[in-house]
Amino acid sequence: MASPRHTNHQALSKKSSELATAASQVVTHRMTRMVLAGPMPSERDRVEFQRMVDEKEQAFTESWLAMSAQTLLASQTLATTAWRSLCYPWLGGGATPGAMATQMQQAGMGVINKGLAPVHRTAMANAKRLAKTPLN
Repeated sequence: MASPRHTNHQALSKKSSELATAASQVVTHRMTRMVLAGPMPSERDRVEFQRMVDEKEQAFTESWLAMSAQTLLASQTLATTAWRSLCYPWLGGGATPGAMATQMQQAGMGVINKGLAPVHRTAMANAKRLAKTPLN
């Protein structure tokens, strides 16, 4: 069975590669539409181009909020672990330096995963939707 740390790394790698593929498909589709539309885009094209702007703002905001919340949670967890190690060393529950380093790494991975999720979700949905949409 894979360790949680290994699973987190795999999930982030998978999500990143899916995002890279989906984003390139979406950019290719939209740039082609822009070229074909020329200086006078149709109503359908204008709606798609406006959607492109709106969804970036929404995904960024969701990402920022998710990363902020995860950072707060991670910092509280790290502080609790450090405080417990300092105040109650005789209980034997103190974290070793290696365990603290692993916990910090996991905290960072958690923040990255939470921040990537809204962007990944949006790009994947767009790639799926635009694959079904004709260019003309």
